[in-house]
Amino acid sequence: MTFGSRLREAMDTRGPFCVGIDPHPALMEQWGLTDSAFGLEKFAMTAVEALGSSVAVLKPQSAFFERHGSKGIEVLERVISEARAMGALVLLDVKRGDIGSTAQAYADAYLDQTSPLAVDAITASPFLGLGSLDPMIDTALANDAGVFVLALTSNPEGPQVQHATTPDGRTVAASILDAIATRNVDAEPLGSIGAVVGATIGQSNDNFDVNGPLLAPGFGAQGGTADDVRRIFGGALKNVLPSSSREILATGPDKGALTAAAEDAIRSIIDLLHA
Repeated sequence: MTFGSRLREAMDTRGPFCVGIDPHPALMEQWGLTDSAFGLEKFAMTAVEALGSSVAVLKPQSAFFERHGSKGIEVLERVISEARAMGALVLLDVKRGDIGSTAQAYADAYLDQTSPLAVDAITASPFLGLGSLDPMIDTALANDAGVFVLALTSNPEGPQVQHATTPDGRTVAASILDAIATRNVDAEPLGSIGAVVGATIGQSNDNFDVNGPLLAPGFGAQGGTADDVRRIFGGALKNVLPSSSREILATGPDKGALTAAAEDAIRSIIDLLHA
């Protein structure tokens, strides 16, 4: 099955929700853990064990593992393996963006399913030109994996690039969304190339009908509400995958509390879709 098919099935059966696994020092301290490889493993695996059987997508943030060196990468490999074994799709938040052989090396690391770091999908940055991502996108499609391309982000610096106008009169963000739609033409039931669109971007007139998944980070603690998601995405709502990290993780380290928080979020999103 393609990534888009697997994601559609996971969203329909488990609910359209993604939980980020972001083991930053403040959260580990809140959980009573040290900022160490040991604390990292305890934090990350607790999250996987609590959420891997019920959440459609788990999204480890690679940087928080990388900062612990080789031991952190070892933990990341275990997170990926065990989350997938529990039925969750793994979206690795790496936001890679490069050209040529380097872009291909990133693709080989994360999207070639023979790699120890192979995941179901990655995030990628198109701001060296969307064509720079071709090695990642082509490798993803050849391996039934996916790529979520940054399009409209919520950080205050984003608009100076994303809202800039291209020679043909479109914004950079609009050209990215159009290119994603082109990659997903005729894909059923859902394309494997998605867009990242923040749940707190404010008003937008962009066309999000890209026949692919729309990852919406910022849902929950970062301020994104169900009303925001409905307002931003409109007719593309069925393909939106809201994502939350801190709001869910802050309920730990109790596994039952983590599971309950995720299930509450899933129910609220399902209510949104049927409103």
